[in-house]
Amino acid sequence: MSEKEKLFSIVGSEYVLSNPEVLEEYSKDHSFTPQRKPDLVVKPKNPEEVQKIVRWANATNTPLIPVSSGPPHFRGDTIPRMGGVVVDLSRMNKIEWINRKNKIACVEPGVTFAQLQPELKKEGLKLPAPLLPRSTKSVIGSFLEREPVLTPRYQWDVSDPLRCVEVVFGNGELLRSGEASGPGTIEQQRSIGGAQIWPEGPHQVGYHRIIQGAQGTMGIVTWASLKCETLPKVQKLFFVPAQEVESLFSLVYRLLKVNYGDEILILNNLDLACLLGSDAADIEERSEILPPWTLIFCLAGYDRYPEERVAYQENYVKDIAQQFGLELKMSLPGAGESKVLEALSGTKDPYWKLLPKGECEDIFFITTLDRTPPFIQTMYEVASRLSYPTGNIGVYLEPMVQGTSCHCEFDLFYEPSQKEKVQELSNLVSCALMAKGAFFSRPYGAWSDMVYSQSAEYTAALRKVKGIFDPQGVMNPGKLCF
Repeated sequence: MSEKEKLFSIVGSEYVLSNPEVLEEYSKDHSFTPQRKPDLVVKPKNPEEVQKIVRWANATNTPLIPVSSGPPHFRGDTIPRMGGVVVDLSRMNKIEWINRKNKIACVEPGVTFAQLQPELKKEGLKLPAPLLPRSTKSVIGSFLEREPVLTPRYQWDVSDPLRCVEVVFGNGELLRSGEASGPGTIEQQRSIGGAQIWPEGPHQVGYHRIIQGAQGTMGIVTWASLKCETLPKVQKLFFVPAQEVESLFSLVYRLLKVNYGDEILILNNLDLACLLGSDAADIEERSEILPPWTLIFCLAGYDRYPEERVAYQENYVKDIAQQFGLELKMSLPGAGESKVLEALSGTKDPYWKLLPKGECEDIFFITTLDRTPPFIQTMYEVASRLSYPTGNIGVYLEPMVQGTSCHCEFDLFYEPSQKEKVQELSNLVSCALMAKGAFFSRPYGAWSDMVYSQSAEYTAALRKVKGIFDPQGVMNPGKLCF
């Protein structure tokens, strides 16, 4: 029996794909990562099939590249660096369990935001989500990559809202982390009130932290439990326009300190226009009339006295805003409350970052909110030096983990013909930002060399961990420092 026939016996011949057109789709994305076709694409249906595929890969020394989200892809982490087999998890798209009492949802890796959000709404729940994900984006994929969520008040740890996971490590062993590890089966745990909430363990090891941010180099997650939040009965959205981004920080810190506001974020005029616009012309028109910077936050009322809750919070925030010389608005030219609320709670196709120019390169890192202005200035200075229009740069600032840190993101919108120029800009400005203290916690592509070359001890430790969980090195080789 050939190696390909062995895969047939695991998942069925119809789910082992070798058509050149199909392989071409998996060979490239919107990043600067060099194109390379996989040898095959395999689509398992359950954890047992995933485990058999990983063991087959170890026996044949075949690289495996896990993919859970649908296109478009942007970061190069799903392109086969050394060939091999793409493990497409889109068939594993079951919402296994939604528990309203404990506010937990258990889902498979193929479940998307567009699929999960309506089901949670039926149960009076919502999922802390990143900024307007595409409809094909895997929920588990997003949280494994630690994409920032819009609700920092609910984020107590950088790993939130990810809880327990079931993962097949690169050595072929299956592990359930945290509360899901036992005692008893998952069904037995749930029968006595267990809900797979606590993520640490077995023992005191945070196995979910090993696979978060690993770009598929440690194993394949086959399901995960996610911490949800109560769906508000009443929502009221506010805009705070500003000419200088620094003037918004005091209000943001005060909101976080008193725990007011669910969604909180800062956008420049271009990124806000992209969220709301329907095409390039619409985006350009909106960006010209929007203020340079806008703080957006949403006050929410829940099951008990929702209107009263929102009313007293609104009065407080208005008083504080006046003290800081800021004005709360219910709408802005080119941005209305209902349109923005929709953008903060849904998905959008075509993906909003591709609308202005057809391509987009993201540069993102972690810092603190008060330290972002020098980074923004550096971004603009390097762009101007390379004659890249600063008006084509979107900026998104998202407080994280109760506001103790901040996701700082620059979105470089460009036409396909400008790819080489933008790649040069991305490399130069990334080095400049890192030199000023930007923490690239998710080192995709060229960032990996920049990050790991500066930390020999950490790199050595990470390779030891890799040797434990993926001794044959079959999981997505060529990514990170492997």
